[in-house]
Amino acid sequence: MIILSIDLGDSRTGVAVCDKTEFLASPVTVIHERYIPNVLQKVCTIVKERKAELIVVGYPKNMDASIGERAEKCAAFARELSTLCGVETVLWDERLTTVSAHYALNETKTYGKKRKAVIDSVAAVMILQSFIDHRRMHNGTTV
Repeated sequence: MIILSIDLGDSRTGVAVCDKTEFLASPVTVIHERYIPNVLQKVCTIVKERKAELIVVGYPKNMDASIGERAEKCAAFARELSTLCGVETVLWDERLTTVSAHYALNETKTYGKKRKAVIDSVAAVMILQSFIDHRRMHNGTTV
């Protein structure tokens, strides 16, 4: 199944995708947009272009697993995205993915403007890779 993932941000939204084998997540793009209706439209265009069958939206729970304002915003975004694109969306815990993305970029010595340009798509890759690894370990099921 082709799965697309989203790391929703205030001004940048990272997008990643995996192929039908659900083996490896890869970055697609970073959407530089603040206005949510425009972000929704751009994501739907990517969903159609990539023929995505499922969308995973990063769900930034607080460290104590409580749901804050940011997580609520992502849940609302996921609902709107599903309605607009006609594709099922799933929320996936993304705690520490941006921190992990920073560590990964440190390892590749990616700094400055280059880092800012890719950090959100790297976070989207980490969200999706975590999701597909979980599916693989649990025979295609999600929590």
